[in-house]
Amino acid sequence: MIGNDRLAVRKTYKLYVGGAFPRSESGRTYEVTDAKGHFLANASWASRKDARDAVVAARGAFPKWSGATAYNRGQVLYRVAEVMEGRHVQFCEEVAAGEGLSSSKARAAVDAAIDRWVWYAGWTDKLASVLGGANPVAGPYFDFSLPEPTGVVAVLAPQQSSLLGLVSVLAPVLATGCTAVVVTSKERPLPAVTLGEVLATSDVPGGVVNLLTGDAEELGPWLAEHADVDAIDLTGAPAGRAMEFEREAAGTIKRVVRPPVTEPDWTADPGLSRMTPFLETKTVWHPMGV
Repeated sequence: MIGNDRLAVRKTYKLYVGGAFPRSESGRTYEVTDAKGHFLANASWASRKDARDAVVAARGAFPKWSGATAYNRGQVLYRVAEVMEGRHVQFCEEVAAGEGLSSSKARAAVDAAIDRWVWYAGWTDKLASVLGGANPVAGPYFDFSLPEPTGVVAVLAPQQSSLLGLVSVLAPVLATGCTAVVVTSKERPLPAVTLGEVLATSDVPGGVVNLLTGDAEELGPWLAEHADVDAIDLTGAPAGRAMEFEREAAGTIKRVVRPPVTEPDWTADPGLSRMTPFLETKTVWHPMGV
């Protein structure tokens, strides 16, 4: 077709699992529309099997990611910010369309999301100093407490803030040395899809981040009860089901971040509150003079 008669190429976006972009094993997709209801693209609708595959990928990537030096993890997170900066325009368009924001507000949200990666990148090699330390003990011993990553973290991403909110719950998981399985915003998944493309072309090892587009109400229970998931962030849990997910998580003694009562102000200084839930304290004793 020529000129205005050219047919539109409708995109169908895939999942991001294990550093690759597979289709959902169920073959399901759903339409993504903008804030006015106009078609934007198709997105894969992740299934329970896709969630299991994502957990396997996250578990496989955990030893290498947690074993890297904190300084190296900070460099990798900073690289994510660099690559996002190169796709700034695309992120702005997707955030504006999905959230119904003006160009200036979308640009501010994207800027804040990039800055948030940089902020967490700077914390990776400082956590041990702030959260760890030497403990005074009776006897001829050195006693040290050090924070360590807990493992695989399932994250139900915010449903309203499609990029800044997503980065605000994902970056702290990675900064601590944990790996992540993320269920994105169902209605506004495109910034997360583009973030997956950024992660794939950054220095983030495959499997460290796994992004599932679809329904948190469907995937939440399976992730909450999965025995190989060590912690779950319920920020984007469906209204009225967070307590159910928390009860299911209790069966495998998961660490749980409860959802806020209302959508947080994602532009606020996050402090350490989103990193500490995913850290465990290891105490080491060593005899003096040996």
